[in-house]
Amino acid sequence: MFHILVAEDDPDLNELFCTVLEENGFQSFSAADGEQALELMDREYIDLVISDIMMPRMDGYELTKAIRQINPLLPVLMITAKDGAFYKREGFQAGIDDYMVKPVDVNEMIWRVRALLRRSQVTHERILTVGTTVLKFDSYSVTVNGREEILPPKEFSLLFKLLSTPGRTFTRIQLLDEIWGVDTEVDAHTLEVHIGRLRERFRGNSDFELVTVRGLGYKAVLQ
Repeated sequence: MFHILVAEDDPDLNELFCTVLEENGFQSFSAADGEQALELMDREYIDLVISDIMMPRMDGYELTKAIRQINPLLPVLMITAKDGAFYKREGFQAGIDDYMVKPVDVNEMIWRVRALLRRSQVTHERILTVGTTVLKFDSYSVTVNGREEILPPKEFSLLFKLLSTPGRTFTRIQLLDEIWGVDTEVDAHTLEVHIGRLRERFRGNSDFELVTVRGLGYKAVLQ
């Protein structure tokens, strides 16, 4: 199931978009502004962002710029009451992938979401390629130089999370909340064990290395 984040300060519209997404087989996440959206993205894996422009604290333009620093490939669909070439140009210069003007046809919104997911090569299968290493989310498989290995779900999710944004440091709390859930009683030792297993599995991998950031957490570094 794909995870869609809706950043919209109008609570009625936010609820409508999230409801329509859920009815069409997506898992939706709600944020009232850009800052809240970024905080949520620290905790949840997101496949696509739907964002308004005019929001308190951080608007859609700034949110998109921040997303592009974190993940240049994450699809962003901007939905706004601001029509005209100027606003569209500002949006695309910030890094959005598509643009809709309110009032929105929610059926068209779903079509556009699916098209953006296809373009990002994650429809039906979430596939991440790092050099000769290929991760397929739906099967929890990792293929290196043609040799496929099925990983336990938690190990795979942890590796996929780190490799999705190489170079970014994830804190231990972020990884525990994302992979095991916010209500988990699992502690940092369990995370360390899983990182150790991944390092052992991919010892000598020429595409990436899992690095400990002392006092903070972990990151994936491309070779």
